[in-house]
This record gives sequence, C-alpha cells and structure tokens, in this order.
Amino acid sequence: SGLKNIGTEPILDMIIDLLPSPLEVAKISGKDPKTKADIEIEPSSKSSFLAYVYKTMVDPFVGKLSMFRIYTGEINSNSVVFNANNKKSVKLSNMYITKGKTQTQIDKASIGDFVAVSKLEHISTGDTLCDSKNPIILAKVDYPPSMENTAIAPLLKGDEEKISNGLSKLMEEDPTFSHRMNFETKQHLIYGMGDVHLSVIIDKLKRKFGVGVKLIKPKVAYKETVRKTVKVEGKYKKQSGGRGQYGHVWLEVKPLDRGTGFEFIETIFGGAIPKGYIQGVEKGVRAALQEGAIAGYPVTDISVNLYDGSYHSVDSSEIAFKIASAMAFRKGVLDGNPVLLEPIMEVEVEIPDDYVGDIMGDLNARRGKILGIEPEKNMKKIKALVPQAEMFNYSKDLRSITRGRGSFSMNISHSEEVPPHIQEKIIEESKKEKE
Repeated sequence: SGLKNIGTEPILDMIIDLLPSPLEVAKISGKDPKTKADIEIEPSSKSSFLAYVYKTMVDPFVGKLSMFRIYTGEINSNSVVFNANNKKSVKLSNMYITKGKTQTQIDKASIGDFVAVSKLEHISTGDTLCDSKNPIILAKVDYPPSMENTAIAPLLKGDEEKISNGLSKLMEEDPTFSHRMNFETKQHLIYGMGDVHLSVIIDKLKRKFGVGVKLIKPKVAYKETVRKTVKVEGKYKKQSGGRGQYGHVWLEVKPLDRGTGFEFIETIFGGAIPKGYIQGVEKGVRAALQEGAIAGYPVTDISVNLYDGSYHSVDSSEIAFKIASAMAFRKGVLDGNPVLLEPIMEVEVEIPDDYVGDIMGDLNARRGKILGIEPEKNMKKIKALVPQAEMFNYSKDLRSITRGRGSFSMNISHSEEVPPHIQEKIIEESKKEKE
C-alpha cells in the first residue's frame, strides 16, 4: 500500500477523526506514581509538561531516538524532564520534528506536537515524561503476548556478541519482540507475534547491524529421571607407581515428586568415608546430573543418599571420590527404570465460535488435554495442556485454521513422562546427533 498509495487517504482520515489533538480532549487521565490515585489534567499549553513516549528507534550510527507526544505544556531543547516510571530526571539535547526520514531540528515544542529527541538514557517506549513537581503516569499500551518463537544461529562464527547486542537494541524499538538464551538447550531464542514479524526482525538485524543469522528448529528441554529406588556401588581404583587413586561409595538413588529437582544427603556411619571426601562425592554426582544415561539430557527429580563406602589412608583423594560417585550415579540411573520427561504447556486459545470444533480436534492431535471452554466477549477461550514439542509453528497453523482470527498464549505448566513410542524416537535422534 505504501508503494502504490493504496489506502493512504482513508488512513489519514482515520487519524484526523480518531486520534484528536490533546486540546480536543476534555481531560487527560493518569495515576499518581506514589499513591496510585487517579489524576485528571486539563490539556493546556500553560499546564505542567506531560508527554508519552510512543516509539523508540535505534540506529547503529546516530544512536537512540526517543519519540514522544506532548499532552500538556511546553518544552525547550535544553529542558530537564522527569521520567515518572523509573523516577529519573533526564536532560534533553537535540530535539526534532520528523517527516519520514527527514529530521528538522527545533528549539521548542508545545501541546499536541510529536517530538523526537536523540540519545536519551533511561527512557523506554511506554514511559511518561513530566514535570518532577507534578508527577503523573499515563497508561501504557497493553501489548499481546508473543505467539511465535524460533531459534537462531550465526552465519559466521564469532558473531554471537554482535547478534545479542543488535537484538537487544531491536527490543528497545519493539515491545512485542524479545530474545533470550536458553541455557538448557544452548540455543538463542527469539520471540514475536508471528513468522512474518520474526522475518522482519532478522532483516533489520542484517540491515542495521550487519550480522546474519539462520533460523533453526528450537529444541525441547527434555529431562531424565528414575522410577524406582536402587542401591549402587561405585569404585575407582588406579595404581601406576607411586601414590595411587582410590574412592569407593555406595549410593541409594530414588525418585522424587515432579518439580522437586535434586537432593543430596549422606547417612555415613562409623567414619566409612571421612567428612573431607564427602564434598567430592556430591561434586561427582552433581556433575553427572548434567548428562543422563539414556539420551544425554539433564537428570532431575531425584534423591541421592551416600550411605556407605570405604577409603585408603594414602591413595584416597577428593577427585577419586568424585569419579567413583559419578560412576555409581550413572549406574543408578540406568538401573532405576529411567524415563524421559517433557515440558507441558498451559495453552489458552481465543477463537470465534465457528472454529471451536476444528481447534479442539487440532489440539487433541497434538497430544493435548482439553481443560475447558469459556466465553470471552464475542469469542471462545479453550484451555488445554499440550506438550511443548507439539506447539512449534502453532501460530502458523492457528492462522490457517481460523483465517487469521485466532490468538493464543502459553506458559510452562509442569513435566510429564514421554510416551514410550515417542521416547524411542527421541533417544534415536540423540544418538544420531552424537555420531
């Protein structure tokens, strides 16, 4: 529409009709930052300064450009303004009126003006700028949650820091975009409103900051655990002339309730292992936790009790007990009827009535469990529990089923055992990755 001038006039008419000047509004409403009490201000050029930051732009050469609209009062290019959201005062420098890519420097702005100021620290999109003597916070825009995520990898080795810095700057521009490192899967994830949105982000990253990335499928943060209690022995003995190495432990490995994590206890009696070596045993177990025995995923919801063992007065050392305990733990996981755990997402899907049947069928096909259906304004909200592995690219499928009229959100709920036939596939894929 921008290239062929399609729909431009209706948009301009809507701006005039639906986005009035502050002078045409009866009162400006906000809240007191301290008491949270409602405040109403009569818009006037003679009132205290009040503005709302509606957009942030980041340029690798020019720097950060904060754009705000003035709702009351006036301002000069060298004024000091108060950020009511973080309670910090900021001195303005260069002030501009923007028209497309053209920036015209100005010395003064008044009520109703859209103003851009460069290199303002401690100011973000959605912040309220005002007079420190009359603080007020205007309501922020309530952005919808991200509906799409994917993993990225650098096209060139060594670009990781440039990518992270560039994405962080793009986050300042776009409140609906975010990124983070998933340390469990060792992947860099980006989140947005859909696949087109994320494509635009990747294009901006290349165009503005000169770094390219490729999109890759996100990994699921599977975990491993055991289903029965076992007692296992680990002995590490090495003799090659001079002082040797000796560590010997007996561990009881047992399952814990879901979400408990890991616990290490010791019930050594009679000095079978000196206190100084017990720390080495725990270190060995904690190191072995990071890579499970069936597919190499971290182990969780497990208790390890050091209850017996032996030592050598000359050859024993902390490292020997660390190795012995790691050996025993891996054996305990294998003997303890191990199983994979997968993250289960709590999913909420909002759709028109016409698509309820199709969406429920699709969620069931994704191994989902429907929790209920609730009315939501003129829509229906379906709540379900669905494995995370089945939710990748869901936004694209939802858009296809509902013709773009559906939305969803999801959060991690808990972990459950992976069905045996799916577990076999995951183990097989894990083996192939290691080959």
